[in-house]
Amino acid sequence: MKGRILVTGGTGYIGSHTTVELQNSGYEVIIIDNLSNSNADVVDNIEKVSGIRPVFEQLDCLDFTGLDALFTKYPGINAIIHFAAAKAVGESVDKPLFYYRNNLVSLINLLELMPKHGIKNIVFSSSCTVYGQPDELPVTEQAPIKKAESPYGNTK
Repeated sequence: MKGRILVTGGTGYIGSHTTVELQNSGYEVIIIDNLSNSNADVVDNIEKVSGIRPVFEQLDCLDFTGLDALFTKYPGINAIIHFAAAKAVGESVDKPLFYYRNNLVSLINLLELMPKHGIKNIVFSSSCTVYGQPDELPVTEQAPIKKAESPYGNTK
């Protein structure tokens, strides 16, 4: 085993595909997801594709105490890949406080708990929305970051 990685939002599309690739590369994966945009059946599909069933815990990243308990239950996590987030641009305009609370507090909770549990590495899943209205397409990583046009974009 190369290491133990926590994937938040691991039953979502990107999280589940990342989990398969990590497992196929020799990593042990622990998935947490609140299942607000997915379902636990995805874990079965991950096992069918990779031949390995990842650890799955239904947990919301807003639950600080629950996250702390998770890190205690599964010591030795080497890294976190943080995909968990509310993700609809239009909805974020209608519910901006929900998006700021959900997407930022979940990240802050992870960042606050990492030192306590000896976790030094995090990958934060961003979004093309941080580039605002691009000057040209396709958008590359060298494109200037402009004012995000939605609360979702601001949280990424």
